[in-house]
Amino acid sequence: MAKGYWIVRVDVTDPEAYRAYGAANAEAFRKFGARFLVRAGKYETVEGTSRSRNVVIEFKDYATALACYRSPEYAAAKMLRVGPAALSHGSPFLTEPAPLYPRRIGSFDS
Repeated sequence: MAKGYWIVRVDVTDPEAYRAYGAANAEAFRKFGARFLVRAGKYETVEGTSRSRNVVIEFKDYATALACYRSPEYAAAKMLRVGPAALSHGSPFLTEPAPLYPRRIGSFDS
């Protein structure tokens, strides 16, 4: 079964208060078996625009990634991030990987 991922590009507007969001989202991430693959490391924008922080979180499958995002545990944490204080502005999205099969380099077939 294919893994599921949260991919988040975010600008944190209040780093100190953002720590409370990080502590609050831990409950949902533990419950749904989340694993951080990328968390605010070094990056370079080679095309387009970027945000100041990039995060990739892995889940056992897409359904679990979606269930975590829609869970009451994450909803409570999310209110700290996007509520009246708006600790960050970003573009989160959930995805699953493309199926792996042999194809030519440079091919844009799905």
